[in-house]
Amino acid sequence: MTTFTDFILLRNTNYKGALYDKFPKIYNVYFIAIISCLSGLMFGFDISSMSSMIGTEGYIEYFGTPDSTTQGGITASMAAGSLGGALVSPKFSDAFGRRVSLHLCAAFWIIGAIIQCASQNVGMLVAGRVISGIGIGFGSSTAPVYCSEVSPPKIRGTIAGIFQFSVTLGIMILFYIGYGCHFIQSDAAFRVTWGLQLVPGVILLIFTFFLPESPRWLATHDRFDEAKFVVAKVGAKGDIHDPEVKLQCQEIREQALIDKEADAFTYFDLFRKKTIRKTIVGMSAQMWQQLCGMNVMMYYIVYIFQMAGYSGNTLLVSGSIQYVLNVVMTIPALFLVDKVGRRPILIIGGIFMFSWLFAVAGLLATYSVPAPNGFNGDDTVRIRIPDSEPAAAKGVIACCYLFVCSFAPTWGIGIWIYCSEIFNNVERAKGSALSASVNWAFNFALAMFVPSAFKNITWKTYIIFGVFSVALTIQTFLMFPETKGKTLEEIDMMWAANIPAWKTASFEPVLPEIDLSTDDQKQGSQDFDSNVNHVEDEKQVVYHNDIADDVSSL
Repeated sequence: MTTFTDFILLRNTNYKGALYDKFPKIYNVYFIAIISCLSGLMFGFDISSMSSMIGTEGYIEYFGTPDSTTQGGITASMAAGSLGGALVSPKFSDAFGRRVSLHLCAAFWIIGAIIQCASQNVGMLVAGRVISGIGIGFGSSTAPVYCSEVSPPKIRGTIAGIFQFSVTLGIMILFYIGYGCHFIQSDAAFRVTWGLQLVPGVILLIFTFFLPESPRWLATHDRFDEAKFVVAKVGAKGDIHDPEVKLQCQEIREQALIDKEADAFTYFDLFRKKTIRKTIVGMSAQMWQQLCGMNVMMYYIVYIFQMAGYSGNTLLVSGSIQYVLNVVMTIPALFLVDKVGRRPILIIGGIFMFSWLFAVAGLLATYSVPAPNGFNGDDTVRIRIPDSEPAAAKGVIACCYLFVCSFAPTWGIGIWIYCSEIFNNVERAKGSALSASVNWAFNFALAMFVPSAFKNITWKTYIIFGVFSVALTIQTFLMFPETKGKTLEEIDMMWAANIPAWKTASFEPVLPEIDLSTDDQKQGSQDFDSNVNHVEDEKQVVYHNDIADDVSSL
């Protein structure tokens, strides 16, 4: 029986999703990924909503020429909301399913976009961005997990990677919208730009009703027949006798029997002995995605090109090329990530990224001259390459473009895939949410820090991010296991085997023995609920004793 306390804490809920059952379902895995990853499009919209406006006269005049600290706070407010949304989203995602979290993402985003569009002052703008950020927090922690849980193992990387592709597409689309609107000589320039952010939120709000629930969520809520149906519809056009479908269902069934303790799993449990390695990897991966310097390029591209001596219309056009490259270079990675693997892509990407960052720092250190008064009343950028050094200016721009081409197909797409698949069923919602919250925490910190860094240490800012990229490359080699081609359950076996990260590509899991006869399959399905009820109390006791032992040994 669910008590009032259980309801408030979202425990022991018996949510069936009756409203969702009233709508027909579309089981095409690419449609599922595109709709759920609209939250990534929103993320991209947010990044460009600032970068496309901070250099326009309408924005600067209406909001009183924000200084570096104020602009940092405006930019970071979205990340602050996203951090909170990411941390609370697992409660809803575990209790009510992945679709409810996607709907909350859409609702918060729409409300925040309306407030931003109607902003009368900096305070109202910040409030709108925080509310929209909460929605992004729900989406960024739920969508990659949902895609990983729904998609067949052979194309899981491609499907989960659509989230990052959506981010890059959103950045490009809204930047060009902002570029077009900057010709409007009034506050309508930013109001139209921010108002159009409503579009993906409304689409997500409507079309989520047509998505099936995650089969792994259904299995952990004693709804295995529904889970088997979804797996078959998505992976084999409804053929429940397909061998790969039977293998997936068997693994999901066995894992669900183990994972009945999900309601009792907390963020603290992510740091128990058996889980702490993957938690460190997930948190580190999201941290490095921010500290590698990419979002600095995206949020403050205007400042970077000002340093290189560009201004006016040329500034915006030159900056937009970077967004196009980000989209174009993400596309091949959608297909390579399941062929080449996660580790090689991340390691190679790290090497290229720190090379271009050090090159930018070297060019600015050698050829730039002081610009103490900044540009157009903004004193954030205090150096620039003079017109007498056009080759150096072009070199900086080329290195920025090459950095984007290195990031997009590696750390851009790889991390959201990786963090959605390294945790097991019990850990996945909270593990992915905690990892995403780290991303948003560093996103917030960098949004606050970078304008002041450009102002105070100028080109040395790139040295800092270059060193971070060196560090992430080393940690990837030492700690990040290969997950290519493995089911989510096989990845959990790999963690349990405690294999060194550089040897995991050749890991061969011990697969469950499956009798593919129809009678046995039917019997297994019929026995599922009784098995769960039989083992639940015993496993809860074992689980809590296990946690106590793990915590005491930390």
